[in-house]
Amino acid sequence: MYDQEKNEFKEKLKAFANTLGEFISLDDEWTVRGFIDIFKNVYTISSDTKIISKVLELHLFPYFLSFANEINYDIELATFQNWYPDLTFISKAEPKIKFAVDLKTTYRDEEHPGFCNGFTLGSHGEYFVDRTSTKNIQYPYNEYSGHFCLGIIYSRSELNKNEELRKYTIDEVSAIPSVIKNFIFFAEEKWKIASDKGGSGNTANIGSIQYIDDIINGNGVFANAGEELFDDYWANFGKIEIPDAKGKRKKLSSFEEYLKYRGLPSSLNNPKRSKRKE
Repeated sequence: MYDQEKNEFKEKLKAFANTLGEFISLDDEWTVRGFIDIFKNVYTISSDTKIISKVLELHLFPYFLSFANEINYDIELATFQNWYPDLTFISKAEPKIKFAVDLKTTYRDEEHPGFCNGFTLGSHGEYFVDRTSTKNIQYPYNEYSGHFCLGIIYSRSELNKNEELRKYTIDEVSAIPSVIKNFIFFAEEKWKIASDKGGSGNTANIGSIQYIDDIINGNGVFANAGEELFDDYWANFGKIEIPDAKGKRKKLSSFEEYLKYRGLPSSLNNPKRSKRKE
């Protein structure tokens, strides 16, 4: 449903993502350098990824509002911090048309050139399995005509603790070192950049692929298989049991195993470099 609107929204979101660098970086370094108080003291930003992620979201939000207005959509923020998605785009012309957009940030893995640290793509728990559920989601999953990730990949600057924790005056702001640089912005449907592994510890999150070129080109594990098999795999992740080499039961944990279990051709699997590094 609303396939044409989905394709139009996707192309506009991708084009928008490609413009974001000009708004938040100068000479490919982040223009945000710290927090200011009423006495005009500037406190530098920590290199903590959670802080960077939140400040980036705040920095970008006014541009999201302008973008939504330009394409005749409203934006609705998630009611609670842990709800999916970060942003719900709702068509002003037809409010039944909604698109989920999650904002994701991650940093390059300097020890493995070409890879990043990856990110999560939302839960595969209750609202993913029961598409009418309202638990931890702004609207039921099946009310969204598309699910997208707008992501930022960056490099972390090498700063010592003295640089990170200094206090500056407003006149010294141009001398404050940037904590992140070398940005890549992208927008893609989340199933196209998904891996077949969980994304974070014990929580029920879908993990992303980690090879940067594959992320940018939407060349994830499910790229050959399509969204329907992505949905079925993750709705059943950790539930289906199959025999291992010794005849014991084990939980199915890879798309390769899933395809074999379903009797589907192995060519639907797209491991390549999209597969998570071990």
